[in-house]
Amino acid sequence: MTNFSDNFPLGDRNTFGLDATARYWAEFRTTGELRDIILACRERHLPWYVLSGGSNLILTGNFPGVVIHPAAAEITLPEATLVRAEAAVVWDELVAWTVERGLGGLENLSLIPGLAGAAPVQNIGAYGAEAKDTIETVEYFDTETFDTVRIKGADCAFGYRDSIFKGALKGRAIVTAVEFRLVPEDTPGGGGYTYNIGYGDLHDRVEALGGPTLDHIRRAVIAIREAKLPDPAVTGNAGSFFKNPVIPAAQAERLREAYPEMPGYPSADGETVKVPAAWLIDRAGWKGFRCGTVGVHPKQALVLINLGGATAQEILNLARRIIADVERKFGIALSMEVNVL
Repeated sequence: MTNFSDNFPLGDRNTFGLDATARYWAEFRTTGELRDIILACRERHLPWYVLSGGSNLILTGNFPGVVIHPAAAEITLPEATLVRAEAAVVWDELVAWTVERGLGGLENLSLIPGLAGAAPVQNIGAYGAEAKDTIETVEYFDTETFDTVRIKGADCAFGYRDSIFKGALKGRAIVTAVEFRLVPEDTPGGGGYTYNIGYGDLHDRVEALGGPTLDHIRRAVIAIREAKLPDPAVTGNAGSFFKNPVIPAAQAERLREAYPEMPGYPSADGETVKVPAAWLIDRAGWKGFRCGTVGVHPKQALVLINLGGATAQEILNLARRIIADVERKFGIALSMEVNVL
């Protein structure tokens, strides 16, 4: 098949560094190329899977079909405050591009691994910001109709690490580009840009750099992440392995009677509280845990790590042990943020 690579190794295509092989690998730059790939899959009855940056993935074995990878990586400015990124743009390079041009909205999401095309699928977020806050339009290829569709961000059913692309459009939509509506740091007419530095220790880091600016926020976020998170090039990992659980406010109050130091972030209506999964895992005694080829990062309990030669099953077994222990001790069920293939 044209442009298909046989028996393609995926070991360096996932940040956990898990060994696996795809029966076929195919890259696309245009919707025409993507159409041809999907047609070939249908004609040969081959399953397909879109692999972006591989930073949120556990490969449980060889893939028997076609792994599809976006290759178009251009950033453009259709309007003064509208940034368009093709699916293969490296996410952090996009953030740097916007900060350098004084466009605010993505700076809190600095150094998140992966590609731009995955941002709306996962609704990536960090330090009090989420991709949904700035996404105006998502462009995707419909693998059933072969149409290129533009959907407004407001219609993407964004939730906490969730979107329509993980729900109604899962297995049907392949994101080809994303458009972000940003705000100039030096907004004309006064008032300026509203910086978001109230999450965790970000405020103190930014103040130490001289106060809030897009550049200072980006530098502070990068410093925090580099201090807490392992480099996948050195230690295999998928970043945040678990979602932060959202529990009823009444349950949070009961837990605080036993654990008054437990952090939590109430919802706008006050009915629920988001509890940091890292705190729960740390308090349960798992931070820094090691068992053979897998472990929990000693500086960030939310990150499971491949200590060398780990299998997907070993990683998942550790995750299940942590989930069971946290539920037993706190009555909170953790859920995995990573995708399992």
